Amino acid sequence: MEYSIKDLNERYDLELEKVLAEIKKVKAKLVLLQFPDGLKQYATSVVDYFEENTKDVEFLIWMGSCYGACDTPASLDRIKPKIDLVVQFGHNDLMPSY
Repeated sequence: MEYSIKDLNERYDLELEKVLAEIKKVKAKLVLLQFPDGLKQYATSVVDYFEENTKDVEFLIWMGSCYGACDTPASLDRIKPKIDLVVQFGHNDLMPSY
């Protein structure tokens, strides 16, 4: 099932505009996005939204486990030097409003 950004914004405030501003500020070309299991269903919708609002930026979705902000992706040694920005999304304090 495909989720829209509208659906996502109705349930969570992931500060997508703030993330876009940071991507542009650091002039990132390769961005790694990390989602907890509860938000992974929205990952491709978030990437679609970011791609519509940036130019010449590639996005990677970390599909491994994520148990909090201290749980950074491992085993990325070969591409880690190329990643310009890592964005970790969470929803602990941002519970759905429905």
